[in-house]
Amino acid sequence: MEPATRLFWLSFSMLIGCYIFGSIPLTLSFTERNMRSVSIGGAGLIVGTALSVIIPEGVHAMYDSVLPHNHGHGHESHAHGHAHTHQKRSLQQTNEQKQLIIDNNSPSGAWENFNSRLPGLPEVELHSMIGISLSLGFIFMLLVDQLFGGGHSHGGSDGGNRKSATATLGLLVHAAADGIALGAAASTTRSDIEMIVFFAIMLHKAPAAFGLSSFLLHENMERNRIRKHLLAFSLAAPIFSMLTYYGLSASGKQTFTSYNGTGLAMLFSAGTFLYVATVHILPELLSQPSNSLDNSSQTHGKLTRKELCYLVIGIFTPVILGLYHKH
Repeated sequence: MEPATRLFWLSFSMLIGCYIFGSIPLTLSFTERNMRSVSIGGAGLIVGTALSVIIPEGVHAMYDSVLPHNHGHGHESHAHGHAHTHQKRSLQQTNEQKQLIIDNNSPSGAWENFNSRLPGLPEVELHSMIGISLSLGFIFMLLVDQLFGGGHSHGGSDGGNRKSATATLGLLVHAAADGIALGAAASTTRSDIEMIVFFAIMLHKAPAAFGLSSFLLHENMERNRIRKHLLAFSLAAPIFSMLTYYGLSASGKQTFTSYNGTGLAMLFSAGTFLYVATVHILPELLSQPSNSLDNSSQTHGKLTRKELCYLVIGIFTPVILGLYHKH
């Protein structure tokens, strides 16, 4: 299959799957108490996907660019009938990676290999780039929120609209970065990396869509407007993946690959994801009474034991799903 055709079908699958999963909360009827429980679980999904899926995948993509690969097994490693051969190759590759990491002073060391890909930053270290990308994503959303979102407010319907708009905007930026990562991966000659990026994106976009719909329902937004927000979120990654693939020239694709644009884009998107989860969604849920229907036990800023369980389950759900996603 041609790379452009494969990218189109991957993007289309991403669009449909994300929209369907995000529509689940909209098709069910919830009481106020149940809606809060669903919102807390959705918030846990968003936090869990950022911590256990997006950041690890971005870090893996960064290291994947500097550690050597046995290019002869790009497609064989996924064949089910060659388990023994794949095990031997994996062991050999692991030993080679360990040796390169230990021998940092050799011309073929991993750090030198990475630095050679970044000619403008000769002394840069891999972990520094990871931290910089995460911080830039977080700071970007902070600036967008403060400059265009009117800041973080807990009072009034206008404050609720701002929180909803900022949450959607943050996830849109995150989805756009996902699309750039997928488009950049499709620009390479390695279809295995493209599939890894696709499954990593789908693994967190589905819970994110569910969490976004739950949060917007919690903010009492009309369901038709929520569907528009959800459609925009579902379209962002496919559109930007195609724009990245067709917008980069041959030299641009080489430069993007040299600077490991896939890993940087995923980590940048993780920073935006963390901002939305920790600055808007979780504080909004904690700022309201845990039992608004029971006036005798209202507690601000503290979850009940059942709600805490929902939050923990939401956080660990992406972790469990990630156990089935192998590189």
